[in-house]
Amino acid sequence: MFSNRNHAKAYVSLGSNLGDRAGNLVLAVRGMMEAALCVTRLSSIYETEAVSQVEQGPFLNMVAEMGNPLPSPEQVMARLLRIEYLLGRTRDLKNGPRTIDLDLLLYGDLVNLTEFLIVPHPQMHKRRFVLEPLVEIAPHVLHPILEFTAAELLESLEDKSTVKRWVP
Repeated sequence: MFSNRNHAKAYVSLGSNLGDRAGNLVLAVRGMMEAALCVTRLSSIYETEAVSQVEQGPFLNMVAEMGNPLPSPEQVMARLLRIEYLLGRTRDLKNGPRTIDLDLLLYGDLVNLTEFLIVPHPQMHKRRFVLEPLVEIAPHVLHPILEFTAAELLESLEDKSTVKRWVP
């Protein structure tokens, strides 16, 4: 367990491909702040192709950094799930289109493998749409299992999907 969570940083991936995609990201960040999550940095917004077998439109993605005080990782996840619910997220189609998707990527150097919460996020190191914005704001953050920085993970990534900075 991470010993001093008051100095930990946590990273959340945000994505939307339904409705007002940029507006959904803004509302999610606002929801995080209203839920007493201390958002300290935001990446740029990136437009990305959907990584799914389900036919759907492109996503807007970004990453938020949170600092102290940080609630427990379970509390962070519970608050993120509530924000998704309030923004109309439904889970009727696995990997389908969504108004908002909030994933807890990293929480300090914590490794947590429970039914409710897996940290670090089990797919983050395989996804360009996560690593590009993460590297923008935290290139040296370390993956606590793989022991590579975000920048090193991006450099060795096999995912060749299109991820480009979004210009409204």
